[in-house]
Amino acid sequence: MKFLTTFLSIAASLAFSGASTSAAKPLKNSSMNNEATIPAGTHHIPTGATTDTATFGTGCFWCTEAVFQELKGVIKVTSGYMGGHVANPTYEEVCTGTTGHAECLQVVYDPGVISYDELLEVFWESHDPTQLNRQGNDVGTQYRSAIFYHTPEQKEKAEHYKTRLNQEGAYPKPIVTEITPAGAFYAAEDYHQNYYNTHGSQPYCYLVIRPKVEKFEKVFKNKLKKNEKTGH
Repeated sequence: MKFLTTFLSIAASLAFSGASTSAAKPLKNSSMNNEATIPAGTHHIPTGATTDTATFGTGCFWCTEAVFQELKGVIKVTSGYMGGHVANPTYEEVCTGTTGHAECLQVVYDPGVISYDELLEVFWESHDPTQLNRQGNDVGTQYRSAIFYHTPEQKEKAEHYKTRLNQEGAYPKPIVTEITPAGAFYAAEDYHQNYYNTHGSQPYCYLVIRPKVEKFEKVFKNKLKKNEKTGH
């Protein structure tokens, strides 16, 4: 729980100092300002909706897609690739580690419901940002911890929290998260999208992803869509 206590303390200090802890200025229908192809089955964004976009690399996108999907204010989560030098990479190519891409999640959200600060909180809590180019048994630059910022405000917030979390010793080792400008985003193949919700009975989902989701639900229960529906 040290991370959460430290993060909330940092967020509170930002608010007290007069710095904005809300999301960056939202854009109208700014969900995909890149080269991605929207896969079938993703959520529809209402015409005229005020949305913003965040892009995170947290290792294998199967493991954290389900976490972000559960958040109130998150409209759509797309698994894909960013940060590389090859156009239209396939999953097989990315897995070789030679394209330079990171597996990542592009999150379209309503900044009136959930802030970028809150998404950063979930980002750092949902994976181990102290592991360089790996997450557990997944090894390679494609599994690196990364924040791809879309605005100067997102860059400022990401760098501020990373610096303060390191200074406060929120983790036993230094955070190695890459903070870099968002580039072309390529949506992953359709079979990667909504993976946990459609393959929950598979061993990997049951043994690896499910414990992470259950831990997340306990820690962030006040931010979950399902609790919003039931009035909790």
